[in-house]
Amino acid sequence: MIVSFLSSCGNLKKATETDKFDYTVEKFADLQILRYKVHGFDELPLKQKELIYYLSQAALEGRDILFDQNGKYNVIIRRLLEAAYTNYSGDKKDTNYVNMETYLKRVWFSNGIHHHYGYEKFVPGFTPEFFKGVIEKIDPSKLPLEKGQTVAQLCDEIFPVIFDPKVMPKRVNQADGEDLILTSASNYYEGVTQAEAEDFYNKLKDPKDTTPISYGLNSRLVKENGKVFEKVWKVGGLYSPALEKIVYWLKKAESVTENDTQKAVISKLIEYYNTGDLKKFDEYCIQWVKDLNSHVDFVNGFTENYGDPLGMKASWESLVNFKDVEATKRTETISANAQWFEDHSPVDKKFKKEEVKGVSAKVITAAILAGDLYPATAIGINLPNANWIRTQHGSKSVTIGNLTDAYNKAAHGNGFFEEFAYSKAEIEMNDKYADITNDLHTDLHECLGHGSGKLLPGTDPNALKAYDSTIEEARADLFGLYYLPDQKMVDLGIIPSADAFKAEYYSFMMNGLMTQLVRIQPGNNVEEAHMRNRQLIARWVLEKGAPEKVVELVKKDGETFVRINDYQKLRNLFGQLLAEIQRIKSEGDYAAARNLVEAYAVKVDPELHKEILSRYEKLNLAPYKGFLNPVYDVTTDKGGKITDVKVSYNEGYAEQMLRYGREYSSLPNRNE
Repeated sequence: MIVSFLSSCGNLKKATETDKFDYTVEKFADLQILRYKVHGFDELPLKQKELIYYLSQAALEGRDILFDQNGKYNVIIRRLLEAAYTNYSGDKKDTNYVNMETYLKRVWFSNGIHHHYGYEKFVPGFTPEFFKGVIEKIDPSKLPLEKGQTVAQLCDEIFPVIFDPKVMPKRVNQADGEDLILTSASNYYEGVTQAEAEDFYNKLKDPKDTTPISYGLNSRLVKENGKVFEKVWKVGGLYSPALEKIVYWLKKAESVTENDTQKAVISKLIEYYNTGDLKKFDEYCIQWVKDLNSHVDFVNGFTENYGDPLGMKASWESLVNFKDVEATKRTETISANAQWFEDHSPVDKKFKKEEVKGVSAKVITAAILAGDLYPATAIGINLPNANWIRTQHGSKSVTIGNLTDAYNKAAHGNGFFEEFAYSKAEIEMNDKYADITNDLHTDLHECLGHGSGKLLPGTDPNALKAYDSTIEEARADLFGLYYLPDQKMVDLGIIPSADAFKAEYYSFMMNGLMTQLVRIQPGNNVEEAHMRNRQLIARWVLEKGAPEKVVELVKKDGETFVRINDYQKLRNLFGQLLAEIQRIKSEGDYAAARNLVEAYAVKVDPELHKEILSRYEKLNLAPYKGFLNPVYDVTTDKGGKITDVKVSYNEGYAEQMLRYGREYSSLPNRNE
């Protein structure tokens, strides 16, 4: 599970006068590109630098996999656009060219032709006639043509996907009552309906199995000649060319591991990639949870299921990182007290874990982002996702310190919070406490929230179907919100004041009720799981607290603001909702999950939305942000042995994306 970062949340740390690092790169459409600094890399021992380099290469080799998972035409469209962009010889001030360049940059950012957060297909600002004219002037050898295919045939096939708004309009459709597979453009299913997919996996599951594999996690489900079966993502199977290169670099990393436990983790991951066996994946996850002493760590694989409308199949992602020792003292304090937090949770005792096992947490420095964590990324991660592994073996939680640092410094002084906060009191509270309370909420969300509670015996982990991601994120967010004001946080010495929690409470409610709407196009519903989670929580407590005016939407000078009148009663409402969300999760109550999400998380007030967009537009900000990766250059001796690894930050956005397209693009145009 992941925590996403909302640049609109207003929790901004103050940039230091001495930090001259340039965090901002460029802005286009609704996106801003940032850099992050890999603090402390130069001081690492050579062996750890070498390990990070190899793991980074393994990470970058998976790029094409995500493009293909997000849509069956994404790889070929990206290559066609890159050919047009790099071989264009006309007027670069032409509106069509400028809009084609912006479109390509959006495709790079979203790893496909659909918005990375809203899931809707991009509307091209250039004409088919212009694009075809550009393509026809390019040497055919530089175009992604299939054997025997003409340029005209390529255009006939691809142009409707790009230009026709009715073709593949949404990458992930969550609309209640529709066939979520047939109406989603993501490439996890081919030729099957939602009913056929659910029936296929229901027949495989054994309700008595207490250690079930994550069915469907690493495969495409297809129907050919009337037969439904899986095409597994593995070496020798689907995505083999990319996975072979990932394995190559993992083997390099295996040769320079810090200890035997870390070596066993990489070895098991290689075994899983070679076989596609999900039992091997579980064994890898268990080994990974046990690796607590390594300074360098990583995620590499088919991990999160947000991109699958049924919440089963996982997108490919990777993160390479190393421990921030000083900042980790905070998260270690939280994880060391995990049992206390579980015992004092407001949920029913029968849904609590009697014994919390293996909860570990740390603050990390990201060294490379890849797949579904690049360019847009999470600020916190808790893995593995399998409930039984969490229960029996524990989980690892991370807060990505250098990314939140980059977000905060790039956003310093942008005027956002000042525009939407109710009064000077909220602004001062935000300035004083938001840096620590935002980090603590992330820590509690990842370290304890996702790891809390348990499923009742016999509950299907996929019982909540399309609503599972929203419910799970709400559960983790509510856990963090409930405990932020607790005296235990003060007693542990990890929050500076008993009133500090109010900064996060206000920011969260302002975001969930109003400001995250800057990410929604007029007329659209809320689609993304994290956004649905936040609106669900905020709208529910607004309604339930209305009789006592716990939280209100009020008008001031004709504009709407959030006003919190009773922070303690708000905490009680968070606790009540947490108890119900945990019950839904533990019992697999699909009907209750559906009712909650559809009632509170999906619909948008059009008048409020219009107002928020108008106020936001005046600030000239981008609602979405993502990162460029640093570049790692190796120095070798005459024998080819690595003698040093240097990190640099000078590569531009288009420069990096085009280089990745040249160096890390091993899959064919079509992956069938």
